[in-house]
Amino acid sequence: MKPKRKQLPHEIPSCVPDGSRYFITVNCRQRDRDWLCQSGFAPQLLASVPVYEDMNKWFVHAMVVMPDHIHWIAVFGGTFGVRPVMSSWKGYFAKELGIDWQYNFFEHRLRNEAEFTEKMQYVLMNPVRKKLVTKWRDWPYTFARGMW
Repeated sequence: MKPKRKQLPHEIPSCVPDGSRYFITVNCRQRDRDWLCQSGFAPQLLASVPVYEDMNKWFVHAMVVMPDHIHWIAVFGGTFGVRPVMSSWKGYFAKELGIDWQYNFFEHRLRNEAEFTEKMQYVLMNPVRKKLVTKWRDWPYTFARGMW
């Protein structure tokens, strides 16, 4: 019998200030296969950044679409929250593009500037670590805001 996965609590505690930044990872159900880039889905996923920003659901600092997962750093709109936004985003792309996502997602609140900088580097360097490019700026499925 397979072990049952623990349910992750994505509710934001009342002690967490509005404007907190989150590191998010969403995986395709089947890993180690190019579901998102070769299929042409990556540009559509990146195009969702300004759409959700216009709806005040998030503000994205960085998003990198990899072949079988996505990393990003975002601030989620106070009235929406992480779980509802992520559920609606994943649901939309599952329906529209047929992406088979893993259940749930990973999120970690970035508590200070050092964590933010560390995770920004982690997100942006992911294609380099996976030997897809030699410089992160060469990966075509990257959105990075600001000094990055």
